[in-house]
Amino acid sequence: MEEEEQLRSFMFLMTYMLLKRRRDLNNANIQRRSEIQRRIRHRQYFFQRQRRMLMMMIAGGIRSNARIRTRPWTTTQSTDWWERVVMTEFQPSDWLNKFRMSRETFFYLCDKLRPRLARQDTSFRLALPVEKRVAVALWRLASNIEYRTISTLFGVGKSTVCRCVRDMCHAIVALLSSIYLRPPSEQELEDSAQLFLSKWGFPHCVAAISTLHTAIITPSNNASDYTNPTGWLSVLSQVAVSGRGQFWDVCASFPGGTDPADIFQNSSLWATAADGGLSPAPPPTFMGKPLRYVLLGDACYPLQSWLMKAYPGEKGRRASHTALTEPQRLFNRRLARALRVSEEALLRLRARWQCLSKRNDCGLDVVPTMILACCILHNMCESHGDAFKAEWQVEVAEAESPQPSHKQLPSTSTDQSHAEEARKLFCDFFQEQSN
Repeated sequence: MEEEEQLRSFMFLMTYMLLKRRRDLNNANIQRRSEIQRRIRHRQYFFQRQRRMLMMMIAGGIRSNARIRTRPWTTTQSTDWWERVVMTEFQPSDWLNKFRMSRETFFYLCDKLRPRLARQDTSFRLALPVEKRVAVALWRLASNIEYRTISTLFGVGKSTVCRCVRDMCHAIVALLSSIYLRPPSEQELEDSAQLFLSKWGFPHCVAAISTLHTAIITPSNNASDYTNPTGWLSVLSQVAVSGRGQFWDVCASFPGGTDPADIFQNSSLWATAADGGLSPAPPPTFMGKPLRYVLLGDACYPLQSWLMKAYPGEKGRRASHTALTEPQRLFNRRLARALRVSEEALLRLRARWQCLSKRNDCGLDVVPTMILACCILHNMCESHGDAFKAEWQVEVAEAESPQPSHKQLPSTSTDQSHAEEARKLFCDFFQEQSN
């Protein structure tokens, strides 16, 4: 019996070892086949990649006039209007009407923006020339028409039109701000003060502060914040306008319901003016006293020794202005006349670039940059002496909603003292002139 048990154990052990050996051999064969297949796939991929690179090198070396269609659903759009009509047949008046600038200014702008807008051709698609990209974007800024219409006109896709507008606005702000939207030099401050005196009759002033509301579509978040005092949705911008009618400082991207005084008091312009950065050192003399150059603002701004605004008229039941003296009324009239420089500059801005006068359907991430770009383009066109057509203003006056008026900021204790003394000096100046 013992011998049979030992034999049975030995047979069981031998069977187990044989099965294990067979399983190990099968696993080794499977691993060997998997490795061979992996190497075959890798070699096939390597050959396919070499073949594709060779085909691209061959295609890049061929200079044929035939267009290569890379996708079966791509439609070839006509560019004849741009290449033949605009580039060869447009007259000076056509450039001014369609692009709001002369041909010379247009190509000057293209040269300035080329470092940011130039794209490289590929073997399968030619990049849009910088001139065409700028033309597409300017057409949109000047007319505010739909992307679909511009797409058909220039023979590009709607997404391309949107990308051209976005890219050009960012390029203008990045490359041209230091040239056309920068703090004024001391000589420019003196020139602006002379222009305010000679053209608008207000002395010792270098700029006027005003606001611009740009209509927008309903935003996805906090829509009520963008409702302005008139009741429509807008983005609010603060601008400082020189005596030449050009913008020195622009703060955009604020909801339409924001108080202009809050924007101004938190802006870099406020800090610069409060520190005397808008006046030479030492301050020039006015009416026998040293006084820094002043800014002019509407009633919604706080009175400062360097910011003049109108005297408030006390509205009562018997009379509309019961507390104002004749010198104060004269000051208010002269101030209102001088503030026309900002009104006219903003009107020319909206008339030249009608994307600011009609409802802008771009997103809130694009609108502030677009406003800055339009202000820079306005300064560039004005500096280059490009003509401005009065009919553009008529179009804006008929189409746009009136700009909202903001509530008057009440006088506080800080408005008395130096600020009132400075305003009284201007009253005395105008009184002497009238006599």
